[in-house]
Amino acid sequence: MFDRLDQIEERYEDLGRQLGDPSLLSDQKKFQTVAKQHRDLEPTVEKFREYRKLRDGVTEAKAMLGESDADMRAMAEEELGTLEPKLGTVEEELKVLLLPKDPNDDKNVVIELRAGTGGDEASLFVAEVFRMYLRFAEQHKWKVEVLSQTDSDVGGLKDVTAIFEGDKVYSQMKYESGVHRVQRVPATETQGRVHTSAITVAVLPEAEEVDVKVEAKDLRIDTFCSSGPGGQSVNTTYSAIRITHLPTNTVVSCQDEKSQIKNREKAMRVLRSRLYEVEAERIHQLQAKERKQQVGTGDRSEKIRTYNFPQNRLTDHRIGLTNHQLAMVMEGLLQPTVDALIAHYTAERLKAEMVAA
Repeated sequence: MFDRLDQIEERYEDLGRQLGDPSLLSDQKKFQTVAKQHRDLEPTVEKFREYRKLRDGVTEAKAMLGESDADMRAMAEEELGTLEPKLGTVEEELKVLLLPKDPNDDKNVVIELRAGTGGDEASLFVAEVFRMYLRFAEQHKWKVEVLSQTDSDVGGLKDVTAIFEGDKVYSQMKYESGVHRVQRVPATETQGRVHTSAITVAVLPEAEEVDVKVEAKDLRIDTFCSSGPGGQSVNTTYSAIRITHLPTNTVVSCQDEKSQIKNREKAMRVLRSRLYEVEAERIHQLQAKERKQQVGTGDRSEKIRTYNFPQNRLTDHRIGLTNHQLAMVMEGLLQPTVDALIAHYTAERLKAEMVAA
Protein backbone atom coordinates (compact mmCIF):
# COMPACT_ATOMS: atom_id res chain seq x y z
CA MET A 1 0.00 0.00 0.00
CA PHE A 2 2.73 2.47 0.94
CA ASP A 3 4.69 1.90 -2.28
CA ARG A 4 1.55 2.83 -4.16
CA LEU A 5 1.07 5.93 -2.00
CA ASP A 6 4.67 7.00 -2.69
CA GLN A 7 3.95 6.69 -6.42
CA ILE A 8 0.74 8.70 -6.09
CA GLU A 9 2.57 11.47 -4.22
CA GLU A 10 5.30 11.52 -6.87
CA ARG A 11 2.66 11.75 -9.61
CA TYR A 12 0.87 14.54 -7.72
CA GLU A 13 4.07 16.59 -7.43
CA ASP A 14 4.85 16.03 -11.12
CA LEU A 15 1.39 17.29 -12.08
CA GLY A 16 1.93 20.29 -9.81
CA ARG A 17 5.14 21.12 -11.69
CA GLN A 18 3.29 20.83 -15.00
CA LEU A 19 0.63 23.25 -13.76
CA GLY A 20 3.37 25.71 -12.87
CA ASP A 21 4.68 25.68 -16.46
CA PRO A 22 3.33 28.80 -18.28
CA SER A 23 3.46 26.99 -21.65
CA LEU A 24 0.66 24.64 -20.48
CA LEU A 25 -1.79 27.57 -20.50
CA SER A 26 -1.58 27.71 -24.29
CA ASP A 27 -3.34 24.34 -24.45
CA GLN A 28 -6.49 24.81 -22.39
CA LYS A 29 -7.76 21.27 -22.94
CA LYS A 30 -4.52 19.75 -21.65
CA PHE A 31 -4.39 22.28 -18.80
CA GLN A 32 -7.89 21.26 -17.64
CA THR A 33 -6.98 17.54 -17.85
CA VAL A 34 -3.80 18.03 -15.78
CA ALA A 35 -5.63 20.25 -13.28
CA LYS A 36 -8.37 17.64 -12.80
CA GLN A 37 -5.84 14.81 -12.31
CA HIS A 38 -3.98 16.95 -9.76
CA ARG A 39 -7.23 17.81 -7.96
CA ASP A 40 -8.35 14.17 -7.87
CA LEU A 41 -5.07 13.03 -6.24
CA GLU A 42 -4.98 15.83 -3.68
CA PRO A 43 -7.19 14.22 -0.95
CA THR A 44 -5.13 11.00 -1.02
CA VAL A 45 -1.80 12.85 -0.90
CA GLU A 46 -2.94 15.10 1.95
CA LYS A 47 -4.17 12.08 3.93
CA PHE A 48 -0.87 10.24 3.28
CA ARG A 49 1.12 13.23 4.54
CA GLU A 50 -1.06 13.35 7.65
CA TYR A 51 -0.42 9.63 8.16
CA ARG A 52 3.35 10.10 7.79
CA LYS A 53 3.36 12.95 10.33
CA LEU A 54 1.42 10.83 12.84
CA ARG A 55 3.66 7.81 12.19
CA ASP A 56 6.78 9.92 12.87
CA GLY A 57 5.17 11.20 16.06
CA VAL A 58 4.48 7.64 17.23
CA THR A 59 8.08 6.62 16.46
CA GLU A 60 9.46 9.56 18.45
CA ALA A 61 7.13 8.90 21.39
CA LYS A 62 8.15 5.23 21.50
CA ALA A 63 11.79 6.25 21.54
CA MET A 64 11.05 8.52 24.54
CA LEU A 65 9.74 5.54 26.49
CA GLY A 66 13.36 4.48 26.96
CA GLU A 67 14.24 7.74 28.71
CA SER A 68 15.39 7.57 32.31
CA ASP A 69 13.33 10.64 33.24
CA ALA A 70 9.91 9.50 34.61
CA ASP A 71 8.20 12.72 33.46
CA MET A 72 9.46 12.19 29.89
CA ARG A 73 8.19 8.59 29.91
CA ALA A 74 4.79 9.73 31.21
CA MET A 75 4.61 12.39 28.50
CA ALA A 76 5.54 9.80 25.86
CA GLU A 77 2.80 7.41 27.08
CA GLU A 78 0.25 10.21 26.97
CA GLU A 79 1.39 11.13 23.47
CA LEU A 80 1.09 7.52 22.29
CA GLY A 81 -2.39 7.28 23.78
CA THR A 82 -3.44 10.16 21.53
CA LEU A 83 -1.43 9.44 18.37
CA GLU A 84 -1.88 5.67 17.95
CA PRO A 85 -5.72 5.72 17.68
CA LYS A 86 -5.44 8.63 15.20
CA LEU A 87 -2.86 6.70 13.18
CA GLY A 88 -5.20 3.70 12.94
CA THR A 89 -8.10 5.90 11.83
CA VAL A 90 -6.07 7.67 9.16
CA GLU A 91 -4.73 4.33 7.87
CA GLU A 92 -8.32 3.09 7.38
CA GLU A 93 -9.21 6.34 5.61
CA LEU A 94 -6.23 5.83 3.29
CA LYS A 95 -7.45 2.34 2.41
CA VAL A 96 -10.80 3.80 1.40
CA LEU A 97 -9.14 6.49 -0.72
CA LEU A 98 -7.12 3.80 -2.52
CA LEU A 99 -10.21 1.83 -3.52
CA PRO A 100 -10.79 1.86 -7.29
CA LYS A 101 -13.04 4.80 -8.13
CA ASP A 102 -16.43 4.23 -9.72
CA PRO A 103 -15.88 5.82 -13.17
CA ASN A 104 -19.46 7.12 -13.10
CA ASP A 105 -19.27 8.94 -9.76
CA ASP A 106 -18.56 12.34 -11.30
CA LYS A 107 -21.35 12.06 -13.87
CA ASN A 108 -24.75 13.72 -14.06
CA VAL A 109 -27.73 11.38 -13.83
CA VAL A 110 -30.94 10.65 -15.66
CA ILE A 111 -33.52 9.73 -13.03
CA GLU A 112 -36.79 8.00 -13.83
CA LEU A 113 -39.65 7.52 -11.35
CA ARG A 114 -42.70 5.39 -12.19
CA ALA A 115 -45.84 4.50 -10.27
CA GLY A 116 -46.13 0.77 -9.55
CA THR A 117 -48.74 -1.09 -7.53
CA GLY A 118 -51.24 1.15 -5.78
CA GLY A 119 -52.89 3.15 -8.56
CA ASP A 120 -53.62 6.78 -7.64
CA GLU A 121 -51.82 6.47 -4.31
CA ALA A 122 -48.64 5.33 -6.10
CA SER A 123 -48.83 8.30 -8.49
CA LEU A 124 -49.14 10.69 -5.54
CA PHE A 125 -46.07 9.10 -3.99
CA VAL A 126 -44.08 9.49 -7.24
CA ALA A 127 -44.77 13.23 -7.03
CA GLU A 128 -43.72 13.35 -3.36
CA VAL A 129 -40.48 11.39 -3.85
CA PHE A 130 -39.59 13.51 -6.87
CA ARG A 131 -40.17 16.63 -4.76
CA MET A 132 -37.89 15.10 -2.09
CA TYR A 133 -35.15 14.65 -4.71
CA LEU A 134 -35.65 18.23 -5.94
CA ARG A 135 -35.12 19.52 -2.38
CA PHE A 136 -32.04 17.31 -2.04
CA ALA A 137 -30.70 18.66 -5.36
CA GLU A 138 -31.33 22.21 -4.15
CA GLN A 139 -29.11 21.58 -1.10
CA HIS A 140 -26.28 20.45 -3.40
CA LYS A 141 -26.87 23.32 -5.86
CA TRP A 142 -27.53 20.87 -8.69
CA LYS A 143 -29.45 21.90 -11.79
CA VAL A 144 -32.57 19.84 -12.56
CA GLU A 145 -34.22 19.65 -15.97
CA VAL A 146 -37.48 17.74 -16.36
CA LEU A 147 -37.53 15.89 -19.68
CA SER A 148 -40.97 14.34 -19.55
CA GLN A 149 -43.77 13.64 -17.12
CA THR A 150 -47.24 12.10 -17.16
CA ASP A 151 -49.73 13.61 -14.73
CA SER A 152 -52.36 11.52 -12.96
CA ASP A 153 -56.00 12.51 -12.46
CA VAL A 154 -55.49 13.03 -8.72
CA GLY A 155 -52.61 15.52 -9.01
CA GLY A 156 -49.79 13.00 -8.82
CA LEU A 157 -47.35 11.75 -11.46
CA LYS A 158 -47.63 8.43 -13.25
CA ASP A 159 -44.00 8.88 -14.31
CA VAL A 160 -41.33 11.56 -14.54
CA THR A 161 -37.89 11.65 -16.16
CA ALA A 162 -35.33 14.35 -15.34
CA ILE A 163 -31.63 15.13 -15.62
CA PHE A 164 -29.74 16.17 -12.48
CA GLU A 165 -26.56 18.09 -13.29
CA GLY A 166 -23.82 19.12 -10.88
CA ASP A 167 -20.84 18.02 -8.83
CA LYS A 168 -20.58 14.23 -8.27
CA VAL A 169 -24.34 13.69 -8.68
CA TYR A 170 -24.12 9.96 -9.43
CA SER A 171 -21.95 9.31 -6.37
CA GLN A 172 -24.77 10.69 -4.17
CA MET A 173 -27.78 9.32 -6.07
CA LYS A 174 -26.71 5.87 -7.28
CA TYR A 175 -28.13 3.97 -4.30
CA GLU A 176 -31.65 5.32 -4.91
CA SER A 177 -32.33 2.80 -7.70
CA GLY A 178 -34.95 0.22 -6.78
CA VAL A 179 -38.48 -0.26 -5.49
CA HIS A 180 -39.64 2.29 -2.90
CA ARG A 181 -42.65 1.16 -0.83
CA VAL A 182 -45.05 3.53 0.94
CA GLN A 183 -47.41 2.58 3.79
CA ARG A 184 -50.06 5.08 4.84
CA VAL A 185 -53.80 5.83 4.97
CA PRO A 186 -54.85 7.29 1.60
CA ALA A 187 -57.03 10.42 1.63
CA THR A 188 -59.81 8.40 -0.04
CA GLU A 189 -59.78 5.68 2.65
CA THR A 190 -62.86 6.06 4.88
CA GLN A 191 -62.09 3.17 7.27
CA GLY A 192 -58.65 4.49 8.25
CA ARG A 193 -56.87 1.41 6.91
CA VAL A 194 -53.17 1.56 6.00
CA HIS A 195 -52.53 0.81 2.32
CA THR A 196 -49.25 -0.28 0.75
CA SER A 197 -48.16 1.09 -2.64
CA ALA A 198 -44.89 1.06 -4.54
CA ILE A 199 -42.96 3.08 -7.07
CA THR A 200 -39.76 2.35 -8.98
CA VAL A 201 -36.75 4.63 -9.21
CA ALA A 202 -34.01 4.23 -11.81
CA VAL A 203 -30.83 6.33 -11.57
CA LEU A 204 -28.72 6.17 -14.74
CA PRO A 205 -25.30 7.83 -15.14
CA GLU A 206 -25.59 10.21 -18.06
CA ALA A 207 -23.61 8.78 -20.97
CA GLU A 208 -21.59 10.99 -23.27
CA GLU A 209 -21.26 10.36 -26.98
CA VAL A 210 -17.82 8.86 -26.34
CA ASP A 211 -19.38 6.35 -23.92
CA VAL A 212 -22.06 5.06 -26.28
CA LYS A 213 -21.92 5.15 -30.06
CA VAL A 214 -25.43 5.32 -31.50
CA GLU A 215 -25.71 4.78 -35.27
CA ALA A 216 -28.30 6.85 -37.15
CA LYS A 217 -29.39 3.74 -39.08
CA ASP A 218 -30.39 2.09 -35.79
CA LEU A 219 -32.88 4.83 -34.91
CA ARG A 220 -36.50 5.40 -35.83
CA ILE A 221 -37.59 8.96 -35.04
CA ASP A 222 -41.28 9.86 -34.84
CA THR A 223 -42.81 13.26 -34.18
CA PHE A 224 -46.13 13.92 -32.51
CA CYS A 225 -48.09 16.79 -30.97
CA SER A 226 -47.01 17.95 -27.52
CA SER A 227 -49.50 17.74 -24.68
CA GLY A 228 -49.79 19.71 -21.47
CA PRO A 229 -49.45 23.41 -20.60
CA GLY A 230 -47.60 25.73 -22.89
CA GLY A 231 -49.84 28.02 -24.89
CA GLN A 232 -51.42 27.96 -28.29
CA SER A 233 -48.71 25.95 -30.06
CA VAL A 234 -49.31 22.91 -27.82
CA ASN A 235 -51.27 20.15 -29.56
CA THR A 236 -50.95 21.92 -32.90
CA THR A 237 -47.22 21.57 -33.62
CA TYR A 238 -45.41 18.27 -34.13
CA SER A 239 -42.60 19.23 -31.75
CA ALA A 240 -42.56 16.17 -29.46
CA ILE A 241 -40.06 13.44 -30.33
CA ARG A 242 -40.12 9.69 -29.91
CA ILE A 243 -36.87 7.83 -30.63
CA THR A 244 -36.77 4.05 -30.94
CA HIS A 245 -33.40 2.27 -30.83
CA LEU A 246 -34.21 -0.64 -33.12
CA PRO A 247 -31.54 -3.19 -32.04
CA THR A 248 -32.68 -3.05 -28.38
CA ASN A 249 -36.24 -1.76 -28.88
CA THR A 250 -35.49 1.01 -26.37
CA VAL A 251 -38.04 3.83 -26.68
CA VAL A 252 -37.51 7.37 -25.41
CA SER A 253 -39.91 10.27 -25.83
CA CYS A 254 -39.50 13.92 -24.94
CA GLN A 255 -41.63 17.05 -25.35
CA ASP A 256 -40.60 20.58 -24.59
CA GLU A 257 -43.67 22.38 -25.87
CA LYS A 258 -42.22 24.04 -28.97
CA SER A 259 -38.67 23.08 -29.94
CA GLN A 260 -38.34 19.83 -31.86
CA ILE A 261 -34.54 20.22 -32.01
CA LYS A 262 -34.30 20.67 -28.24
CA ASN A 263 -36.58 17.69 -27.66
CA ARG A 264 -34.41 15.53 -29.91
CA GLU A 265 -31.24 16.55 -28.05
CA LYS A 266 -32.82 15.70 -24.68
CA ALA A 267 -34.22 12.39 -25.92
CA MET A 268 -30.78 11.40 -27.21
CA ARG A 269 -29.25 12.15 -23.79
CA VAL A 270 -31.72 9.78 -22.15
CA LEU A 271 -31.31 7.13 -24.86
CA ARG A 272 -27.51 7.12 -24.54
CA SER A 273 -27.81 6.80 -20.75
CA ARG A 274 -30.22 3.87 -21.00
CA LEU A 275 -28.04 2.04 -23.54
CA TYR A 276 -24.95 2.71 -21.40
CA GLU A 277 -26.75 1.24 -18.38
CA VAL A 278 -27.80 -1.87 -20.32
CA GLU A 279 -24.19 -2.52 -21.34
CA ALA A 280 -22.87 -1.74 -17.84
CA GLU A 281 -25.38 -4.18 -16.33
CA ARG A 282 -24.37 -6.88 -18.81
CA ILE A 283 -20.70 -6.48 -17.86
CA HIS A 284 -21.60 -6.38 -14.16
CA GLN A 285 -23.51 -9.66 -14.43
CA LEU A 286 -20.58 -11.31 -16.19
CA GLN A 287 -18.17 -10.14 -13.51
CA ALA A 288 -20.53 -11.27 -10.74
CA LYS A 289 -20.79 -14.71 -12.30
CA GLU A 290 -17.01 -14.99 -12.36
CA ARG A 291 -16.56 -13.80 -8.78
CA LYS A 292 -19.54 -15.75 -7.43
CA GLN A 293 -20.53 -12.70 -5.44
CA GLN A 294 -21.70 -9.14 -5.96
CA VAL A 295 -20.56 -6.03 -4.19
CA GLY A 296 -22.73 -3.22 -5.40
CA THR A 297 -26.12 -1.62 -5.16
CA GLY A 298 -28.11 -4.86 -5.40
CA ASP A 299 -30.83 -5.96 -7.73
CA ARG A 300 -33.09 -3.14 -8.86
CA SER A 301 -36.16 -5.34 -8.66
CA GLU A 302 -35.75 -5.63 -4.89
CA LYS A 303 -37.68 -3.51 -2.40
CA ILE A 304 -34.98 -1.23 -1.08
CA ARG A 305 -36.86 1.15 1.19
CA THR A 306 -40.14 1.54 3.08
CA TYR A 307 -41.73 4.89 3.97
CA ASN A 308 -44.18 4.27 6.83
CA PHE A 309 -46.15 7.49 7.42
CA PRO A 310 -48.25 6.42 10.47
CA GLN A 311 -45.00 5.60 12.30
CA ASN A 312 -43.03 8.53 10.81
CA ARG A 313 -40.46 5.88 9.87
CA LEU A 314 -38.10 5.32 6.96
CA THR A 315 -36.42 1.91 6.72
CA ASP A 316 -33.67 1.06 4.24
CA HIS A 317 -33.79 -2.71 4.00
CA ARG A 318 -30.36 -3.12 2.39
CA ILE A 319 -28.45 -1.90 5.41
CA GLY A 320 -31.05 -2.25 8.19
CA LEU A 321 -31.23 1.53 8.69
CA THR A 322 -34.29 2.95 10.47
CA ASN A 323 -34.98 6.67 10.72
CA HIS A 324 -37.93 8.05 12.72
CA GLN A 325 -37.81 11.47 11.03
CA LEU A 326 -39.69 10.59 7.85
CA ALA A 327 -41.38 13.99 7.63
CA MET A 328 -37.97 15.68 7.48
CA VAL A 329 -36.66 13.15 4.94
CA MET A 330 -39.59 13.95 2.65
CA GLU A 331 -38.52 17.61 2.88
CA GLY A 332 -35.16 16.63 1.37
CA LEU A 333 -33.17 15.68 4.49
CA LEU A 334 -31.81 12.62 2.70
CA GLN A 335 -28.09 13.12 3.36
CA PRO A 336 -27.82 10.97 6.54
CA THR A 337 -29.38 8.03 4.64
CA VAL A 338 -27.11 8.60 1.62
CA ASP A 339 -24.03 8.83 3.86
CA ALA A 340 -24.98 5.58 5.64
CA LEU A 341 -25.39 3.78 2.30
CA ILE A 342 -22.05 5.07 1.00
CA ALA A 343 -20.31 4.01 4.24
CA HIS A 344 -21.89 0.53 4.09
CA TYR A 345 -20.99 -0.19 0.48
CA THR A 346 -17.50 1.26 0.92
CA ALA A 347 -16.96 -1.16 3.82
CA GLU A 348 -18.24 -4.02 1.62
CA ARG A 349 -15.76 -3.09 -1.10
CA LEU A 350 -12.93 -2.95 1.44
CA LYS A 351 -13.82 -6.46 2.62
CA ALA A 352 -13.88 -7.70 -0.97
CA GLU A 353 -10.48 -6.09 -1.64
CA MET A 354 -8.99 -7.76 1.45
CA VAL A 355 -10.35 -11.17 0.37
CA ALA A 356 -8.98 -10.67 -3.14
CA ALA A 357 -5.59 -9.68 -1.75
